[in-house]
Amino acid sequence: MANLAIMLDETTATHPNRVALIHDDEQLTYAELRDVSHQIANHLVAHGIEPGDRVALSCPNIPWFTAIYFGILKAGAVVVPLNVLLKPREIAYHLKDSGAKAYFAFEGSPDLPIGAAASEAFDQVADCSMLSVFGLELVAWADQSRRFATVERHDDDTAVILYTSGTTGQPKGAELRHRNMRHNALVTDRVFGVDESRPDTYLCVLPLYHSFGQSVIQNSAVAYGGTVVMQARFEARAALDLMRERKVTFFAGVPTMYWSLLEAADRIAELSAIAENLRIGISGAAALPAQLHQDFSDVFDVELLEGYGLSETSPVASFMPLDQPARIGSVGKPIPGVQMKLINDDWSDLTGGDREVGEIAIKGDNVMKGYHNRPDATAEVIRDGWFRTGDLARKDSDGYYFIVDRSKDMIIRGGYNVYPRELEEVLMSHPAVSQVAVVGIPHESHGEEIMAVVVKTKKHDAVSERDLVTWGKKEFASYKYPRIVTFVDALPLTSTGKILKRQLSRRVADQSSGGTGNHKQEMS
Repeated sequence: MANLAIMLDETTATHPNRVALIHDDEQLTYAELRDVSHQIANHLVAHGIEPGDRVALSCPNIPWFTAIYFGILKAGAVVVPLNVLLKPREIAYHLKDSGAKAYFAFEGSPDLPIGAAASEAFDQVADCSMLSVFGLELVAWADQSRRFATVERHDDDTAVILYTSGTTGQPKGAELRHRNMRHNALVTDRVFGVDESRPDTYLCVLPLYHSFGQSVIQNSAVAYGGTVVMQARFEARAALDLMRERKVTFFAGVPTMYWSLLEAADRIAELSAIAENLRIGISGAAALPAQLHQDFSDVFDVELLEGYGLSETSPVASFMPLDQPARIGSVGKPIPGVQMKLINDDWSDLTGGDREVGEIAIKGDNVMKGYHNRPDATAEVIRDGWFRTGDLARKDSDGYYFIVDRSKDMIIRGGYNVYPRELEEVLMSHPAVSQVAVVGIPHESHGEEIMAVVVKTKKHDAVSERDLVTWGKKEFASYKYPRIVTFVDALPLTSTGKILKRQLSRRVADQSSGGTGNHKQEMS
């Protein structure tokens, strides 16, 4: 049977009493998790949900997310996970676009009233016939039977619809098949050394409504009998405490999370206790600066592995091989069952040397079926099974990929192509730079000008904008050093920790045009 939920049944049959989920003081064994998922499935069937129907879910990282996720799958339905920060108007759009027939929503808290937003959105969508708002206590469906026969599904049936961030136009729903999600979960034994006989303890700080957290943490743990320690909202100090107390062996995060952990890591004895258990750290979803990579590896005595993927690829497409020395700056090689190549704008294969830049295309068991109800958008990005990513990279002679940048983030200054990631890597090596985003802003004669938006380190608060401009002038070719530097207290981030570069560009451009920007400019 191809249903992704069979992984839960198989692990429960082998390890029924092993702890599956931990949140605060609450624990669920695999047998308890399976039983609750059966109650959810029975609840859905009782309300007329049939195989293939879409069921939305708004829930932070608490045990309910995993129980409802697998309950929906067991009923043969399609999971539509929604960002818990969405407003009622945005939720209503996702419900309508996905054609959701039912909707589960956590009640939330006064500062994040998820349930209230869900109720307001539900009232706007006529075709969504069931709304279930639940609290922290796992009693909402206690009257339902704990027995349920998992509905059979086929490899190419849709298991999950993940909505892209919508940086260009409205968000699109990527339809991920059961085989897509199963492949990304099961391949972790070869990619990350996951072993059922030596189960990992995962710290889940990545939001589970995102593909990174779902596949690499939740689904991998369920497939191989691991334990997931859940943090509902990432906070670095609390995350370090959980890593020590729960003896975490597997940590996955985005670069901004690694930066926050370093900032909060100030107790030598605590770091020693964490390092003693931490087996692996992996980074994805955004570029990992080389300096951050080195600093974290040194402080926590663990090798960081960087990988690459997208929502449309379930998400993992490539990773640094676990048995090879890390190549800092590389996102590794394609994982088993996946092919990657570089292409030109016209889809033709790139045939140049290892310094030539092209767009990444991906083919394999991880690539989505397509965008939900958007055949034209699907045809733009998928051809003969190959998915074009919009990400620019180069490949060295050993087959390792190095991301250069998003094609949409590339800056064209005076006719020259400038890749922000390259500049960010170098700027991060300056002792005063804690975080940085390089963006292009409109310029009358050059088309675009290069701006570095910097968060300063605590120890070098006295550094000036001109100091960094002068330093950059020595480090970069004349056409690509940042002429403008501005300091901020924090960079705008998505809920998954990615820097919102377009929002940042608009903000600083508006400040500059209004004469309120905090920057220096050098036009030479």
